[in-house]
Amino acid sequence: MVRYGVSFGEFRDLAKQVYVEVAEKDFRIARRKQTISRIAMLTGIQRKEVSRLLDGASDATDPLDATYNRGVRVTSGWHRDAEFLNENGKPNALPFDGEVGSFTALVKRYSGDLTARAVLDELERVGSLQRDEHDLVHLVSTSGYVPSSDKEAQFNILGLSVSDLLTTLDHNLEHEETRLQLTTAYDNLPLRAVEEFRLLSSQQSRVLLQYLDEWLAEHDRDTNPDPADEQGRYRAGVGIYYIEEQIEDEK
Repeated sequence: MVRYGVSFGEFRDLAKQVYVEVAEKDFRIARRKQTISRIAMLTGIQRKEVSRLLDGASDATDPLDATYNRGVRVTSGWHRDAEFLNENGKPNALPFDGEVGSFTALVKRYSGDLTARAVLDELERVGSLQRDEHDLVHLVSTSGYVPSSDKEAQFNILGLSVSDLLTTLDHNLEHEETRLQLTTAYDNLPLRAVEEFRLLSSQQSRVLLQYLDEWLAEHDRDTNPDPADEQGRYRAGVGIYYIEEQIEDEK
């Protein structure tokens, strides 16, 4: 936050807002309305300030979250769906219009009710795709939806990734039935081994994630609707992250 100019005062204000929102939403007493006095007691924030923060809170879905989720769907489908791949199994350059094998067909299949033009403009804005002189659409990033030119979107992905990891850690602290939480790391490696492992871990992780992505896509109700399936709505997935740091004290 220091690197990107977020002052302590701004962080403090954000933290206050989050404390109040979490206390109001997640720490209610059963069958009783949550009160400003109880939120103040839980958070240590004065009642007047709690009231002000609640008045400014919004239950609306963050539009950045929606954009990120739609961007992931489109670029992920582009990576795996044979209709949009070339002879080498790589994402093909797509014409914008067309019933089959076009960017419009891709968006219609994987982005629900958003228009192809809206998705194109957004993915182009964040640097995930580009158009050539023949107006063919190219996927720029081999990693899928990576908004390389949009700092706000990058921060949104950072927040979502950290939230997912902390949610799993918190669940495992509070429940006997734990969720997947595995790490492997060694602390006395030479640079040569680190460089090899960086490549190896990236290759193997992509293989696993592509397999899991294909499985999830087959069961996702946006692309495979089943009117008879009324078992609730869940979000599930697996996140993989790479670890590397230089240890200064070699002793």
